Amino acid sequence: MNIQIFNAKVITPFEIIPLASVLIKEGKISEIDRTNTKKSGFEHWDADGCYVSPGFIDIHVHGGGGHDFMDGEVEGFLKIASIHAQYGTTSMVPTSLTSEKDQLLHILATYERAHAQNQHGAVFLGMHLEGPYFAMNQRGAQDPRYIRDPNPAEYEEILKKAHLIARWSAAPERLGAMAFGRRLREEGILAAIAHTDAIYEEVLEAVANGYSLSTHLYSGMSGVTRKNAFRYAGVIESSLLLDELDVEVIADGVHLPSPLLKLIYKVKGPEKIALITDAMRAAGTDVDSSILGHKDDGLPVIIEDGVAKLPDRSSFAGSVATTNRLVRTMVEMADVPLLHAVNMATRTPARIAGVSHQKGSILQGMDADVIIFDEHLNVKATVIEGRRVYDNHLV
Repeated sequence: MNIQIFNAKVITPFEIIPLASVLIKEGKISEIDRTNTKKSGFEHWDADGCYVSPGFIDIHVHGGGGHDFMDGEVEGFLKIASIHAQYGTTSMVPTSLTSEKDQLLHILATYERAHAQNQHGAVFLGMHLEGPYFAMNQRGAQDPRYIRDPNPAEYEEILKKAHLIARWSAAPERLGAMAFGRRLREEGILAAIAHTDAIYEEVLEAVANGYSLSTHLYSGMSGVTRKNAFRYAGVIESSLLLDELDVEVIADGVHLPSPLLKLIYKVKGPEKIALITDAMRAAGTDVDSSILGHKDDGLPVIIEDGVAKLPDRSSFAGSVATTNRLVRTMVEMADVPLLHAVNMATRTPARIAGVSHQKGSILQGMDADVIIFDEHLNVKATVIEGRRVYDNHLV
């Protein structure tokens, strides 16, 4: 389908054009027309003054619409991709939880089948294995039964499926984590720091051994600690300080309050921040209780205050956010310009995921992953690789 979206505020990587049209041809963006005149040979969509943006890219998401990737079901993978597309996500990195090796291998096999069938939801960019190589003290809602050190006898078998894995998160202070980071980079897999009690010196070593991303900054990671009279910077301070590290932010307005969102933005800037949902199965639903992880043996959670929590309210247990909510939060709570907020949900995660040559920007020749939203960040339509996958009565 060849489409021209006209009467739009078009968000490019560099500016918001107040009145223009975007032309989509054969699944690619063919032109940004500042004259906003209708072209022949295209189906015409009137944006009616709404924004046309690159589709949002969520590099850390566990589920939605009542499904979790840990269920290991192709139908669930596809439903998650479809539900999040309704909120502006056009690409995602499905994310696992701590588990046994055999379950991780099953999830990867399911991902491979789902990827081949995915035509009506957010594009899959590869799996994110979150754990199981974490610090027990920083596990959050991760199941403690499965937390352990990186073991080559285990991860080498999983790495036989490296072509299905986009990233892997681990605690760098675990025994064997440096060799693990090097192996990930050898396989072209992004190595990320997560659920960790590391100090600055250990983070420096991790960066030297291939780790380049801090998973959900402030969540599940160490801050300043004291040993006797001496203070040590933790992963939070290290992530803010080191230019070599990109950071993820769960910008649901609950995980991090306004001052911390403003601090991260001030220190790291939009080029180093990826907005993520970290959404679990209750995202896109109106339930008040749910399950984190596999539906049969996962952790019961409650949904209140716009977030998932453990039943004793001792810890958050993932978000129920959608990507449009992330952008709205950064604009409203962190006073971030819309252009920068959109870039943190599009261009920056595209670079981190290694797909910025084809996704994450409205530029000529890029994949036609395009969304239309109003001034309140309500998504009106979603187009993925030139295919209309969601239309809220706009066109």
